[in-house]
Amino acid sequence: MRAVIALLRAAALAVALAPLAASAVLPREIGRAFLDQGVPLDHVAIVVQETGPRTRPLFTLQPDKAMNPASVMKLVTTFAALELLGRDFRWRTEAYLGGTLADGALDGDLILKGGGDPKITVEQWASFVATLRERGLSTVNGDLVLDRSAFRLPPHDPAAFDGEPLKPYNVGPDALLVNFKAVRFRFLPAADGSAIDVAADPPLPQVAVGALPTPVDGPCGDWRTTVAAAFVSQPRAAAVAFPGRFPRDCGERDWNVALLDVPTYVHGMFRAAFTAAGGSFGGAVREGRAPPDTAPFAVLESLPLYEVVRDINKLSNNVMARQVFLTLGTVSSPPPATIEKARDAVHAWLAARKLALPGLVIENGSGLSRNERLSAGGLARLLVAADLSKVREEFASSLAVAALDGTVQRRFQNGNVAGQALLKTGSLEGVRALAGYVIDATGRRWIVAAIVNHPNAARSQAALDRLVHWTYRNAATYSAPAGLH
Repeated sequence: MRAVIALLRAAALAVALAPLAASAVLPREIGRAFLDQGVPLDHVAIVVQETGPRTRPLFTLQPDKAMNPASVMKLVTTFAALELLGRDFRWRTEAYLGGTLADGALDGDLILKGGGDPKITVEQWASFVATLRERGLSTVNGDLVLDRSAFRLPPHDPAAFDGEPLKPYNVGPDALLVNFKAVRFRFLPAADGSAIDVAADPPLPQVAVGALPTPVDGPCGDWRTTVAAAFVSQPRAAAVAFPGRFPRDCGERDWNVALLDVPTYVHGMFRAAFTAAGGSFGGAVREGRAPPDTAPFAVLESLPLYEVVRDINKLSNNVMARQVFLTLGTVSSPPPATIEKARDAVHAWLAARKLALPGLVIENGSGLSRNERLSAGGLARLLVAADLSKVREEFASSLAVAALDGTVQRRFQNGNVAGQALLKTGSLEGVRALAGYVIDATGRRWIVAAIVNHPNAARSQAALDRLVHWTYRNAATYSAPAGLH
């Protein structure tokens, strides 16, 4: 019976491969890995080839088919940014005085001008605000005025993508985005287990924490369900409550939630940090513009681009990718940056490089999209170009290292691939993708680009991992079976 089943599976694989065998054929074990997970091969695109200026693919499967790449789209955004903006590019957030400063008191407004910094952390923000105090500002008698004109964007609906408006990955880009507009709720059990405290970090006055969970015995399990969280988030105020149960076995836990609108969030962040630094501020927040041709009172410079790109690709940060993508719109056009300008900048860069990405569709540059499209062949060409570019080191080091960090830290734990593959992954409902470089045992460097679009895509991760393992073990010696070309 086993022999019969094996013959039937081999025949099914041959039938599956037959219409797709325009290029050197997919290794049988790879094709079988996808089919075994219920993923038809006409829903899979793959390219494997050695790096180098004149190499040809070792084998391909539907290389020119435009597919949803999920977060692998970030490779386009980050490579373009490294080349167009430069590895050491930095964003600036500037503070201006809208009045006279005398004896530490500002008789007027404090104006903050955002430059699109993708990653202003709580610590960086506190340091920036502390700088204001160090330079002599102790009291602001006016309002906090926010200049967010560096980006011109349509209204953002955080629920539009998947109906999860409070998820931090659904936060929209903004010229003055601080801490990804997120609040971390820390669940802190008392030492004797008698109570559970919940602390908001940062502690914004506009966020009220109500009922706290009851500690109970039992395994941790799905604690986010058992605490029965209730989030009511309005643009200018939010109320949260956790009236359910929290298992003692969970220990300390964190829950990150995106709350409030940007002006309210920044207002709360400023007031909390300024007060903590010994300052006094009781004003409101409103929109406005920084004075032209005036030197800023203080400046917060971002991390250099190469570090930002590392966070984007290793951790697949969608919000940061969207911020960087929009910044590309200022390369050859004056602010404000727009989505259209950013798209034009990417297409112009590709054209200047003579880099063909057939079927490319860019919506926001992050891959968090149902509309973005990219082909496996285009990905492979992009990876070849990046490997031959002046930003090769910065680009490659931004990718997650198999079994060691980023989105593949828990993958490739078995076998020899650990530390030998630099990868970007992509994951959406109905989408799995993977692209990057595999260094085999002889030191040869291979490009792997693979995209799956199918309702069973979530089950294809093992097949994608097998493709990487196969490339490490067999690419250098592979030749397609006779009669299957």
